[in-house]
Amino acid sequence: KVAIITGANTGIGKETARDLARRGARVIVACRDIAKAEAAASEIRAETGNQQVTVRKLDLADSKSIREFAEKFLAEEKELHILINNAGVMLCPYSKTADGFEMHLGVNHLGHFLLTFLLLERLKQSAPARIVNVSSLAHHAGRIRFHDLHGEKSYNRGLAYCHSKLANVLFTRELARRLQGTKVTANALHPGSVRSELVRHSFVMMWLWKIFSFFLKTPWEGAQTSVHCAVAEELESVTGQYFSDCQPAYVSPWGRDDETAKKLWSVSCELLGIQWD
Repeated sequence: KVAIITGANTGIGKETARDLARRGARVIVACRDIAKAEAAASEIRAETGNQQVTVRKLDLADSKSIREFAEKFLAEEKELHILINNAGVMLCPYSKTADGFEMHLGVNHLGHFLLTFLLLERLKQSAPARIVNVSSLAHHAGRIRFHDLHGEKSYNRGLAYCHSKLANVLFTRELARRLQGTKVTANALHPGSVRSELVRHSFVMMWLWKIFSFFLKTPWEGAQTSVHCAVAEELESVTGQYFSDCQPAYVSPWGRDDETAKKLWSVSCELLGIQWD
């Protein structure tokens, strides 16, 4: 099997890559920081004995980089069985991507939306295939604010993260609906509260994470639901679901709103300048 994992140089992404490599998959570690990614990949190769772990540059905050990554991948690889949209930013001070999108929405949702669009035909050709979107329990506090998607009128970095995680859930829902009958499934998940670098933008969160570290999951524990969604045989035809602790979990009413999901889809296409019917 061939798998792409975004943001696999650290945290749960790295543990997910390690697990799939151990199972014999050809793993593409897709990251912005090549040096960190190479270090992670060589550690995984040494530990698992799987030499098929390779690094490719991917900056989800820049659509040009996403297109270059996809182009290169499609030229080099004939198959793609698992796409894990794992990378994410959290609690960033207000900033924008290279394309002018608010950073949380741009990286966590739009970057992965574009990447999935560019790789979808290869996934369909390789079916059965799976798309796994790493969301969060934080989606419960999210809303899709179409009147101010990029937080230019009001911005709260905690809420911006929540909004982007709700976008992951809605994207998964609409994607699964559109992929019905293709043998490509799409599921989302909450990895749990994990000791990772994700909170690096917030001094308060880093401090809280240290105090409560005893209650937090290790990256390995946090990766288990991603791995479950990617490989569990019983999920072969399960799609459009949201998981936590390897079990189907409760989705907020906002995350079950089909009209919002459809509207977010068309607005995302418009922002990215793509036609995805």
